[in-house]
Amino acid sequence: MDKSSTIVIVGAGIFGLSTAAKLASEGYKHVTVVDRHMPPVPDGSSSDISRVIRFDYADEDYLNIAYEAYQKWSQLPKYKGIFFKAPYILTGNTSAHGRAWIEKTTAALTKKQLPWAKLDSAAAAKSRYPILSGTLATPNFTGYYNEQAGWADASKAVSQLRDDCLELGVSFICGRAGTVISLDTDSQKKIKAVRTLAGTSIEGDHFILASGAWTSGLVDMYNSTLATAQVIGYTPLTDAEVKKYKDVPIYANFNTGWFNFPSHDDTKTLKMAVHGWGYTRAPTAEDHQSVKANISSPPLIPPRQRANFTPADGEDRLRTGLREILPELADRPFERVALCWYTDTPSGDFIMDSHPDYKNLFIAGGGSGHSFSAFKFLPVLGDYTFLAFTKRLPEHLAKKWRFRTEYKDDKDTFLGDGSRGGPARRELHAQERAKL
Repeated sequence: MDKSSTIVIVGAGIFGLSTAAKLASEGYKHVTVVDRHMPPVPDGSSSDISRVIRFDYADEDYLNIAYEAYQKWSQLPKYKGIFFKAPYILTGNTSAHGRAWIEKTTAALTKKQLPWAKLDSAAAAKSRYPILSGTLATPNFTGYYNEQAGWADASKAVSQLRDDCLELGVSFICGRAGTVISLDTDSQKKIKAVRTLAGTSIEGDHFILASGAWTSGLVDMYNSTLATAQVIGYTPLTDAEVKKYKDVPIYANFNTGWFNFPSHDDTKTLKMAVHGWGYTRAPTAEDHQSVKANISSPPLIPPRQRANFTPADGEDRLRTGLREILPELADRPFERVALCWYTDTPSGDFIMDSHPDYKNLFIAGGGSGHSFSAFKFLPVLGDYTFLAFTKRLPEHLAKKWRFRTEYKDDKDTFLGDGSRGGPARRELHAQERAKL
C-alpha cells in the first residue's frame, strides 16, 4: 500500500487511535481521524475513569495478546499514573457452565505458566482479602484469584494516545464536520468520501471504520454486530473511605456479570458495572442512520458527559452486587450512574477485516466489552489492526477476526464468549430512552 495514500479513520476510540498511531509510525503520511467529539469521546466505550486490565482468558489467542498488553501496561514508564495494579477475583456459584468456564480459564493460564490460585470458599476469599465484608457469591461459591492484574484510567490513556497521534502527524476532524452519516461511493462500490452532519465531505483513498456501537448504522454489518448498553455506577466516598477501599480487589461475579474497581483517588468514588446482556435502543430519524435495518444504536450527538441515568432494574443489579462484597456501601445514593455502549459480536471475537461490499473499506472493532473490556489490549491493539489492514495477520487470527456474513439471516445469534451474566437483553422503553 502506498504510504502517500490518504487514509480516513472514522472513530477516535482505542481501535481508531491505536491504528492511526501505528500507521503514522510506519510512515503513512496522510492519516486523518474523524469523530463526533475530540477524544476522549464522552459517550465512547473507551472513555471513563477505569477499565479492567487482565490476561485471564480461556481462549489461547486472547490470553497471549492480553498478556503481551499487560506486560506493557505494567512495565512501560509511559503508563505510570495511568495503570494501577490490583488483584482480580473471578467467582460465581457452582453451576456447570460457571465451573466449566473457570476450569477452561485456569487451564489456559496453567498451560502458559501464568499465575492463579484457587479459592474454594467465600471464607477463603475473605481471609485473603479481609476488606471484603459481604457474603460474596454464596451459596456454592467457587473461584480463583490472580495478583497479576489491575486497572487503567481509561480517559487518561486515551488522551495520551491522542497526543501520540498528534505528535506523529495524524490529523483530526471533530464536531459536526467529523460526524459521519453516510458514504459516497462510485459505481464500482469504491468509497470516494464520507459525508458528515455538517454537509461536508472528507475524501480519501482508504477508509477504516472504527466507530464502535455506531458502526452498524453506517454500513450493513450482516447481523455480525449489535450495540448494547451496559450499566455503570459510582458510589461517593469520603477521604478516609478512599484510603480504606484502595486495596479492594477487582471482584467479578461470573453468574451476575457484576464487577468493581478499587477506590478512585481523583473522583473519590468506587466504580462498579455489570458485564451482562445489556439493553438495546432502536434508532430514530435523528440518528441519521444509513442502514435502516439496524436494530440498535446509541444517540448520534455526543453529550459533554454520559447522561446520569440507568434503568431501574440495572441500578438494582448494581446495588445487589455491591451488597455482595461491601454491604456497608450498598444503600448509599450513587454519585452518578451511566450506560456504556458495547459493540457485541455473535462469537465475542473482534472484527479486523475488509468489508465485503466495498473495495476500500476496512472494519476495526467488535470489542464486545471483551470479558470486562477490550480496553486492556490498548498497548498492542494498533499492531494487530495494522497487520490486518495490510493483510499480514497470522492465518489463524485472520480467520478468527474475519468479517462474517453467515449471520445475515439470523437476527439474534449473540452468544458471546461465554463470559456474560445476568438477565436477558431487553429494549429500552420510551421513558428510558428520553433520559439518554
